[in-house]
Amino acid sequence: MFDYADPPVTQLIGILLLPGFAPGELGLLLDVVAEANQLGGDALYGVRLLSMDGAAVSNSQGRPQSVDDRWDSEAALPYLFVAARTLPAQLDGNDPVVAALKRYAQHRSLIGAWHAGPFWLAAAGLLNGCRATAHWSLLERLNERHPQVIASSSLFEVDKDRATCGGGVAVAELLLHLVARQHGTELAAAISENLLLERIRGRDDRQRIPLQNRLGSNQPKLVQAVTLMEANLEEPLTTDEIAQHVCVSRRQLERLFKQHLGRVPSQYYLELRLNRARQMLRQTSKSIIQIGLSCGFSSGPHFSSAYRNYFNVTPREDRQRGQVSGDPA
Repeated sequence: MFDYADPPVTQLIGILLLPGFAPGELGLLLDVVAEANQLGGDALYGVRLLSMDGAAVSNSQGRPQSVDDRWDSEAALPYLFVAARTLPAQLDGNDPVVAALKRYAQHRSLIGAWHAGPFWLAAAGLLNGCRATAHWSLLERLNERHPQVIASSSLFEVDKDRATCGGGVAVAELLLHLVARQHGTELAAAISENLLLERIRGRDDRQRIPLQNRLGSNQPKLVQAVTLMEANLEEPLTTDEIAQHVCVSRRQLERLFKQHLGRVPSQYYLELRLNRARQMLRQTSKSIIQIGLSCGFSSGPHFSSAYRNYFNVTPREDRQRGQVSGDPA
């Protein structure tokens, strides 16, 4: 229990739920708030679930989530977050959420978002010149759509009165950062311990887990080989060249890949390039031939054939599917 000389004022956190939001991310925020209030001995935070019309919102599992109220953009809250998981093909000033955010920006409050939510803030001009992040699978699209935003691959970013994060567990870590800033690191650490978080990761941590963390520190040659592959997608190296760079024999390299990654180096390399191509197809407006060449394929037919063999769909069909669904996969 943390004692305060003067009871702190309850800070209201408004969560604007957009259709398809991830319920687990909302649950993480609610868990942090509950622990903060219990450990703090007072209602440090209150949460108001909001929707644009006051009606229930369907989450990513298709289940309705009731809300407390309709969002009134004329009424200021200490914190306002936009929760969204899927991204529409286009966002402009005619979008009702974007228009309401522009009006809301007149208030002096912290405005944030997670997962795909930062795109609504960016479309409203609220992230211009700010460091901001979104889910790692959406970062290329954020860069392309909003070059005025300083896109970051960090877990979360807090720049002045703007707060964004990639979603998932990072929602809890962003809120823990805000709790520490307002009520001290001791309370934030106690909340983290109660939630069985090994540590509070900071904004300098990256969203994607490095291969070294997944394999452990006892496979440095394998990590070096994969790092080389990731750095040379446009002009792929041969297996012999990779083996030479990491100072092992070709046979030893193949054995390492087969044992720990379940495939030979050439197949793993091809999958890296194809997954990179799929990400670019769904997040950028570059032509299919440009994407193929930038991922190490010598021609359009070569790229299309390899892509179809791996994903069971052509690059053009895959791009069209992503545009129709609005899902960044």
